[in-house]
Amino acid sequence: MTADDRFTQDFRETDEDDSPGVRSEIVAGPVGDWATDFSHLDPEWSADPYPIQDDLRQRCPIARTERFGGAWLPTRYEDVAAIAYDPGRFSSRSIILSNFRPPRELAPVGGSPPISSDPPFHHEARKLLLPAFTKTAVTRYEPATRRYCHSLIDAFAGRDVVDAACEYAQHIPVQVIAGMLGFPPQDGPQFREFVEDLLEGINLPPDERITRVSRLFDYLDEQIHDHLASPRDDLTTYLINAELNGQKLDPSHVIGTMALLLIAGIDTTWSAIGASLWHLAKTPGDRARLVAEPTLLATATEEFLRAYAPVTMARLVRSDMHWRGADMKADDWILLSFPAANRDPAQFDRAGEVIIDREANRHAAFGLGIHRCVGSHLARMELRAALDVWLERIPEFTLDDPSAVTWAAGQIRGPRTLPIRIR
Repeated sequence: MTADDRFTQDFRETDEDDSPGVRSEIVAGPVGDWATDFSHLDPEWSADPYPIQDDLRQRCPIARTERFGGAWLPTRYEDVAAIAYDPGRFSSRSIILSNFRPPRELAPVGGSPPISSDPPFHHEARKLLLPAFTKTAVTRYEPATRRYCHSLIDAFAGRDVVDAACEYAQHIPVQVIAGMLGFPPQDGPQFREFVEDLLEGINLPPDERITRVSRLFDYLDEQIHDHLASPRDDLTTYLINAELNGQKLDPSHVIGTMALLLIAGIDTTWSAIGASLWHLAKTPGDRARLVAEPTLLATATEEFLRAYAPVTMARLVRSDMHWRGADMKADDWILLSFPAANRDPAQFDRAGEVIIDREANRHAAFGLGIHRCVGSHLARMELRAALDVWLERIPEFTLDDPSAVTWAAGQIRGPRTLPIRIR
C-alpha cells in the first residue's frame, strides 16, 4: 500500500460547491420557533437543550427546519430508535449535519467508515475494528490512564481554581487515543484543533471549511507515511495492513477510519468527563455519596452518560416518504438526538432527574442499531478512571462561577470551560 492523493480525495471532493448533491445554505441567526426553525448551533441550545427538547416532545415530537437545506429533529425515544434501526430508509453517508451534503455516490462506504457506512459494506468494516475495542483489549490501557489522570492533578495541585475541562477532561482521551493510534502525544493541541474544525465549524463557508479540515487529513497522511516507513504495534499499522474481502483497504478507507477514531475518540469522552464533573461540582449530595461509596461509581457513570449524553448523529433520508406524520424528502437531514431520547419520560422513570443509583438504565448514549459506538468499552473505562482518580484526589469541589461554564456548539455537547474551586 502506498500513501497518495486518494487519502484526501473523498472529503475534499465532497466539499466542492459544484459537487453532486451539495446545497450550501445560510444557517446562522436566532431561532424563531424551535418546532419549525430549530438550530443546534443556537447559543440557547448549547447552554441548555433539555427544556427545548421536553417542549418539542410534547407539542411537536418531530421538529422541522429549513436551515441546512432542510432537516428534521425527532425527540421521542421510539422515533430516534426507529430511525437508528432502519438504515434502509436513512443513510449514514454523512453523520455531521452541515451546510452542504455529500454526493450520494459516497455511499455505502462514506468518508469515515464504518460510522459513515451503509449495509452491506458497514458490517465488514465494523468487524475490522472490534478486536481493538473489546473489554479485554481496553483493560490493558486502564493502569496508564489512571497514572496519567494523577499526573494531570499533580500539575495543578495546590491551586484554588482550575479549569477541569481544559486542564483535565480534554487531555485524558487525547493521551489514550494517541497511544492507540501511535501518534506523538505532544501533538495533542493539534488534535483539539481538528475536533473544533470538523465538529464546530459546520457553518463556515465551504472554502474555509475545506482549508481547515484539510489540516486533519494532511496530518493523518504524514502519520501514514511515518508508519509505512516504521511499522509498529498500533492501530494505524493494523489498518494499513488490514484486508477486506481479501484485498488491502483502500487508502481513503484507512485515512477515514483514522479520522473517525481520532475525532470521535477524543471529543465524546472529553465531553462526558467534563459534564460528569460539572454535575458533581454543583450537586454536593451526589459528590459526597460517591466519595463515601466508591463502588457506586460504575452505576453513576451510566446515569451521567444517560443524562448528559454528548452525541447527536445525523442521517440522510434516502427517498421521499411520509414518515410518522412528517413529509420527508430525499436528502433531508435527520438530526438523531440520543440526548433527547435519553430524557424521554415514556422510556425512563423520572427522566429529567439524575439518579446516580438508577438500576434499570438502557440508555442510548452510545447510539442504537448497527452504528452503536464500537468504542463504548474504551469510553466507559476512561470516564470511570477519570472520575475515580478525581474523587480520590479532590473529594471537595464546587463550581467557581456557574456563569463562566461554556458548552460546545454542534453535535457533540460538553463543557469547554469548567472553572472548579478545589480548596
